[in-house]
Amino acid sequence: MESHYKKIYTGPMVNAKLLENKLKEFDISPIIKDDTESGRLAGFAPPVFGQAQVFVHEDEYSKAHALLDEILDEIED
Repeated sequence: MESHYKKIYTGPMVNAKLLENKLKEFDISPIIKDDTESGRLAGFAPPVFGQAQVFVHEDEYSKAHALLDEILDEIED
């Protein structure tokens, strides 16, 4: 099955949630994939603890990617 979503970020869950909130301010609808929680619920250990991935629809990718560095700089300050 073909996905119409592209990954724009991998990092700590707290940063992924902040990025999600900032992208929503620009009318971008991100999806967070949390392998830690998915693995825990399935009874498996995660590959890297506390890491999350943020995806956006391919139609929103250019807009999200253009904002990414600015948002991450703001999060890290």
